[in-house]
Amino acid sequence: MPVDPISLDRSRPHVVIVGGGFGGLYAARALGGPEARVTLIDRRNHHLFQPLLYQVATATLSPANIAMPIRRVLRRQKNTSVLLAEAVSIDPDRRVVNLSDGELSYDWLILAAGATHSYFGRDDWSTHAPGLKTIDDALEIRRRFLIAFERAERETDPARRRAELTFVVIGGGPTGVELAGAMAEIAYRAISRDFRSVDTATAKIILAEAGDRILAEFPTELSARAKLDLEKLGVEVRLNARVTNVQSRIVAIGSERIEAASVIWAAGVQASPIGKSLGVPIDRAGRVIVNPDLTIPGHPEIFVIGDMASATDSKTGKAAPGVCPAAMQMGLYAARIIVAEIRAKRELKNQPLRRAFKYSDKGVLATIGRNKGIAWIGRLKFSGALAWLLWALVHVMFLIGFRNRLLVMIEWAWLYFFFDRGARLITGDSPKPGLEPVVAPKA
Repeated sequence: MPVDPISLDRSRPHVVIVGGGFGGLYAARALGGPEARVTLIDRRNHHLFQPLLYQVATATLSPANIAMPIRRVLRRQKNTSVLLAEAVSIDPDRRVVNLSDGELSYDWLILAAGATHSYFGRDDWSTHAPGLKTIDDALEIRRRFLIAFERAERETDPARRRAELTFVVIGGGPTGVELAGAMAEIAYRAISRDFRSVDTATAKIILAEAGDRILAEFPTELSARAKLDLEKLGVEVRLNARVTNVQSRIVAIGSERIEAASVIWAAGVQASPIGKSLGVPIDRAGRVIVNPDLTIPGHPEIFVIGDMASATDSKTGKAAPGVCPAAMQMGLYAARIIVAEIRAKRELKNQPLRRAFKYSDKGVLATIGRNKGIAWIGRLKFSGALAWLLWALVHVMFLIGFRNRLLVMIEWAWLYFFFDRGARLITGDSPKPGLEPVVAPKA
């Protein structure tokens, strides 16, 4: 049975957007005029600012600081409806989005369902090495990280205590680097006075990268600076370190076995599997190979954007990166084409020529820790406190909602001056794999 919104004018073309991330949300905002009725579908009720998700995982921010209900964001758009639903496949011939509990017809479709973790065929590792894509992921990583110190406080066996205080982050991209740096700052400074039986500064944080440098999307000299900054924080950076196995409390790097109670996966992503239902070519990461106008072959009414799209920039010939600015620009691009073509049809004019999508590169930034960051903007390359400050300003600017911007700035200021992370809460009562209860030592 169709699940069409009943409160909207069906005389206007119907645009369905799958995904409330950066691409979907920016497309929805740009479609807020009278030209079409819009339905945005997401299986969660909130837009998540993923670049700061690692700060939830490392107890700097609370989930509400970086998320906003989608209905609240779009509440002023009278032509827009929001559905809490899971899209499972697309039927391009019928122009229908198949949901887990029904279907939804469309005239135009924007697929922006994002990406999830990729374990490169070893999905069994996910139990022991959670990735970081959702708030639930962040809270689980925070739980595992903080509970490790609680367990070490009660552990009397030196070998088991070392394992409890060994943390392995797999993957040297922005997520892995930022996580490792934040974890080091917590262990070596933020909580060092909170425990009595264990010295948290003895924690061992390992960042394992299969390639020959971390942050490979940056110039070589900036990658080297980031590695040096991490090592100054106390992180052990291992390059050319391919992980060959992950088990409960064990990580294998080549032939070496490392006992570690906490392992985090930041090594790879794959596009949402809904793209496979389109019946068009996809790349190795599951991304849909799109036309220059971000549509799929034979269906000019279907746009695929953001992390789901394998798009080649017509200006540079390079693949558009899987970053938030690219998703935003794709969402705006698709929305503008739809609006222009609806208007042309309504006014009985010729359809406007679709120009190829061009990504405007605003630069890339990464933070390593307090007063430590790297930035590459055009021909400018710089690092240190200035890059860190620029990173902070840019991320605050792109947060959704004034309240979130204000709260994040307050939390960061408090952390900067007092080294205190206020979100150090261990939540969730159910036992997790690899987190068996610790038996208290006998008196």
